[in-house]
Order: sequence, then C-alpha cells, then structure tokens
Amino acid sequence: MQQLEELIERDLDYIVRKAGEELERLSGSHVWFTGGAGFLGYYFTLAVRHWNRTRSADARIRLTILDNFIRGVPKWLSELDAPEIRTYRHDVTAPIPEDLADAEWIVHGASIASPTYYRKHPLETIDANVNGLRRMLDYAAARRLANSEAFRGMLFFSTSEIYGDPPAADIPTPETFRGFVSCTGPRACYDESKRLGETLCVTFAQQFGVPVAIARPFNNYGPGLKITDGRVLPDFARDALAGRDIVMRSDGSPTRTFCYVADAIVGYLKILTRGRPGEPYNIGIEKPEISMRQLAELVVRQARDLWGYSGKVVHVPSPESAYLTDNPNRRCPVIAKARTELGYDPEIDVTDGVRRALTWYYYNREGEAA
Repeated sequence: MQQLEELIERDLDYIVRKAGEELERLSGSHVWFTGGAGFLGYYFTLAVRHWNRTRSADARIRLTILDNFIRGVPKWLSELDAPEIRTYRHDVTAPIPEDLADAEWIVHGASIASPTYYRKHPLETIDANVNGLRRMLDYAAARRLANSEAFRGMLFFSTSEIYGDPPAADIPTPETFRGFVSCTGPRACYDESKRLGETLCVTFAQQFGVPVAIARPFNNYGPGLKITDGRVLPDFARDALAGRDIVMRSDGSPTRTFCYVADAIVGYLKILTRGRPGEPYNIGIEKPEISMRQLAELVVRQARDLWGYSGKVVHVPSPESAYLTDNPNRRCPVIAKARTELGYDPEIDVTDGVRRALTWYYYNREGEAA
C-alpha cells in the first residue's frame, strides 16, 4: 500500500506544480462539481485537498460534490477527511436546492461516459448532458445578472466523441473540425447530447456573458476509472488481474492517444480558470497514437513485470451487435490551442501512465480508491 500512496502523492504533487497558478485562482472560493464522485472527480478532489493542506483557512478552496450516487458513494469519498470538501446528494436534472451555498465556479461533469452504460441508459445520458447542464447555466446566468463579479467561471466536460470518425485528412483533429457523427446510431445519445451541450454553452456565453468554457477530453485513463467501467483499459486490467487472457473486442487495429489523468486534470483546471467563454479546448496528448493491440500488449508487459502475469492477448468479438457501430477508427488531438492559450503541456507518456494505472488497479482489486 505504501507504493500506492507514493504513486498518488507523486501525481498530486505534479498537478499542484503544473496548475499552481490555476489553483491559486480558486483559493478562497466555492466550487461545485456535478458528478464529482466519478472518475475525473477523484483526482480533482484529491488535488483540492492536497492544495488546501498548505493554505490558511481563508485561502482554502471549498468544494461541493453534487452527485446522485446512483452507483453508491465511493469508498474514497466516504473516507475523505477534509472539512472544506462536502458532498450533496442531488440529481442535476432537478431544481438546484435552495439551501446549497452559492458557487463562484462550476465544473459540470455529471454524465454517463462509458459506452457500455450510456447505451443501456440513453435518456439519462441525454438528460444529464442537456437538462442538467441547462440548470447550471441558468444558475450561472442569474448570478452574473445579479452581480457580474459573483460568478467567475464554469467548465463543461464535452468529449472527443463529438468529432465522430474523422477522415484521415482531419487526424490529428483540431477544435475547428465540425464532426462526422451519426445522430441515430447507438452512440448518438452521448455524442449528440454533448454536441447540444456545447451549443448551450456557446449560447449562454454570447447571450448572457456566462464565462463557460468547454473541454473535449481524449481518452483519459488512470486512477479513479473503475475497473467495471467498460472502457478499454479497465477491461484489459480486469482480465490481467484475474490471470486470464486479455480479450480484445475489436480486431485491434483502431488507434488512440491516451492521456493520463494527472495531465488531464491540469488541463481542466486551466480551462476552468483561464479558458475563453464559449471556446472548446482539446485535452489529451498528441503522441504516440497506438492501436488497441499495442495497448493490450503494453498491459501484458507491464502486468508481467508488476505481478508476474502470464496471459496473452486474444480476439473475441463482442456479443453486443452494436458494440463497434460508429466506433472511430482513429482518435488523436491537436492540442496547439490549449498549449498556446492556456500553457497546457502534458508530460506523462503512455508507458509510464499505464504502469501507474495498473499499480492502482492492483491495490484496488474492485477498481475503487483505497
């Protein structure tokens, strides 16, 4: 367990070092994080706690996590010892509770992001990305109308899925690419509701001056991503931890770049505090772009080194007929905009990141934080 604690401490030190200026902007203010009990909320919350430990009481960031806890309260959150960080059981599609202390900043992360689960819950996915977002934007607009200084910034977690399956000429993909997306396919509930969410953000920025900026994450992974999530790396880790062969559901040829969560959180803090209203920013890494088979083989090598894994990679088609429908063949971002405007500079390569992720899974066999 000491190895796990050292890993997390190193990641949190990295976030504070890379986003210290942005955390300083949040100091002394109140942040709402909708869906904050999920993957990205994990390191965001721990980073806030890490920052607060060295700050005076009046300079600490107050964080309220709003979540319906439909999958229960995660262990890491129930055991969190930090008076400035609170939880509030709330469905974002419902009216905002009147007894909730006002926020200067909002991170809207409430959504179902795993293809396995959003295909099972399409309407709930649409509601969180559209109706829940609208609630937060209406709140922010009202705060700005009452006092232009009362509300300082908002971040909407969109997705790289809004690009669909771009043609080769548009990969790596910049924010200016408009997307090649099906509005009726099995992924449409997620892709199209995120696209509409972006439209809402742009409209509120233009019509009401709401300082809301947009993040488009590219394949984030690492500590906090549940091993039962249904995305590719947790699935590979689950097989390896069980001592069985790693099962690929595709033929292994689709390619992605993978962005470790510590780098991703740095990017999101920068967008929240410095992003231009109504503007989208790709958050990911530009290289290496690797195939699913290469990722699986990397997991095999790292698991062998970490705990003596002896399995191999096998191809077994998914029993779900729609599993690969509209699945992009390639996904790789251009991050020049975030680099230039925000100073975003990810450093953690996929080999190191996968090793860190597997270490976290090894010490958390159910995919929960310790």
